[in-house]
Amino acid sequence: MKNLTVKELEALRYIRNFIMHHGKFPGVRELMRGLDYKSPRSSAVLLAQLQEKGVIDKKSDGRYQLIQNVELEDERAQTVDVPLIGSVACGLPILAEENIEAMIPVSVKLAKPPNKYFILKANGDSMNEKGINNGDLVLIKQQNYAEDKDLVVALIDDEATIKELKINSENILLIPRSDNKKYQPIVLTRDFLVQGIVVSTIPI
Repeated sequence: MKNLTVKELEALRYIRNFIMHHGKFPGVRELMRGLDYKSPRSSAVLLAQLQEKGVIDKKSDGRYQLIQNVELEDERAQTVDVPLIGSVACGLPILAEENIEAMIPVSVKLAKPPNKYFILKANGDSMNEKGINNGDLVLIKQQNYAEDKDLVVALIDDEATIKELKINSENILLIPRSDNKKYQPIVLTRDFLVQGIVVSTIPI
């Protein structure tokens, strides 16, 4: 990868922080405002330069994806890149290319090879009694099985949800753990498969 200019590094820092806080890549105008540029063309040119240098890539739908974290390059021996998942598109598996917003370096003490992991941005307060609050980044170990009382990721109507698993003889329940009593358990059949289990909440 070629060396980045001061402007490119500034843009990369803003992009990385935006992804960590919003769970998605900033648009051209968001980047323009964040970097205090006067024209969206300046942002578009910077994005093209970062793509040419192999730091970001453009998805098939035209959106960008962060693929290298330059600022943490010296820590890579102790970290693994874990995909941050954005919105889950209808009909697509949770780790489809279209859903990946960025690759986030995570310590191997949390994301232990050779297991596979992904990161979800928590939406809502249905699990706040388990320390998972709206907007938190949650590290998930990818697997399609879990034990009773595990915190799991389930894909319901093409939307990823985090709940506590309760296994009964007849069915499976996904239990919310929240001080907001509007949330109700979700009842599923025994052939239901989880997408992964919660390992840790990642502070940002």
